[in-house]
Amino acid sequence: MDVAGATTVVAFKTLTLVLGGLITYFAYRAYRRTRARPIAALAIGFGCVTLGALLAGAAHQAFGLDTDSVLVIESALTTVGFAIVLYSLYADW
Repeated sequence: MDVAGATTVVAFKTLTLVLGGLITYFAYRAYRRTRARPIAALAIGFGCVTLGALLAGAAHQAFGLDTDSVLVIESALTTVGFAIVLYSLYADW
């Protein structure tokens, strides 16, 4: 990947972390205000998705993991996070 492509990826990953962090924060605040367990699960789910992006980037940059391994880490945490989000939206609490 050339420098422009790498810069674009880093920019989008940074935006993903900022936006995901904000969504997680506001969902957590909503949970604290309402004490509604589905909202707590929603915050955990989005936190997991955001954590996947963070860990994948860290694994690639800090530990030099190959792109395939990084993609597996990110995809696994995204899948788990979205499963938790889905559960939070449809579970009967």
